[in-house]
Amino acid sequence: MDSFDTPRRLLGFALAGLAGYVDAVGFLSADSYFVSFMSGNTTRLGVDLARDWRAALTPALLIAGFVTGSAIGCFVAIRAGRRRKAAVLGLVAMLLLAAASFGVEEFAPMALAALVLAMGAMNNTLERNEVSVGLTYMTGALVRLGQGIGSALAGKPRRGWSACGVLWSGLAAGSTAGATMYLKTGGLALWPAAAIALVLALAGAKLAAPPDTV
Repeated sequence: MDSFDTPRRLLGFALAGLAGYVDAVGFLSADSYFVSFMSGNTTRLGVDLARDWRAALTPALLIAGFVTGSAIGCFVAIRAGRRRKAAVLGLVAMLLLAAASFGVEEFAPMALAALVLAMGAMNNTLERNEVSVGLTYMTGALVRLGQGIGSALAGKPRRGWSACGVLWSGLAAGSTAGATMYLKTGGLALWPAAAIALVLALAGAKLAAPPDTV
């Protein structure tokens, strides 16, 4: 994230918050499965395979949906070129609107499918040197944060590690907000997420990249 300018950093922070919000809503409505954290679903897959292989179908489908969403988002981003942010976030907004329309007050397969597709696609929003910035998962960011702290203590500071902490805080704040909204409003909690995604898509349209960056 340190290679991005301030507007793009702010967009990344906002998207991490949106991802946390959506994942919290999905987690609470889907029997503790995740819609953006596939490491967690992979662990659930392994546990379910050990306990009852039939239960493993749910995390397997969620993982497949996330990969599919990432593939669709990548296709859209490549086709959109300099307008990738607006295009990808427009797709995310439409999927969140679909999920909100289906409702997530209880385990709702169609809503979960739309959510996991949206979260997979979102990770194609920001890219530098053909490497996408992970916005819906933070394990790598926390590793880089820890490495940055360790390097600083060793007298060899690294650039960019503080931005990883900012991204993580965005995800944490978003998940808190999402959980709070879901506990208070149930399935209505997804409508604000869809609206925020639409606003961010409009903001992304104003951040069209120059030919050599995105």
